[in-house]
Amino acid sequence: MSSLKNQNMNLTYNQAYNELSKLVDQIEDDKIQLDTLADKVRQAKELIDYCETKLRSIEKDVESVLTEKKKTTRKSNK
Repeated sequence: MSSLKNQNMNLTYNQAYNELSKLVDQIEDDKIQLDTLADKVRQAKELIDYCETKLRSIEKDVESVLTEKKKTTRKSNK
């Protein structure tokens, strides 16, 4: 099975999270075939990494916006 990394580059956080949720449901299903379990776990790991990276990026963007807002607020109060 091919890597999801290239496919994940175009996903939003919500899309990746939804895909991850589906994979978790499949992994937790008692009827999952052992032959596909490792691939599902690998895919889930890639999506987890992607979501974590996306969250860190969003957090930095929000902090940057808030920092800039504080700077402009201070300047306008002078």
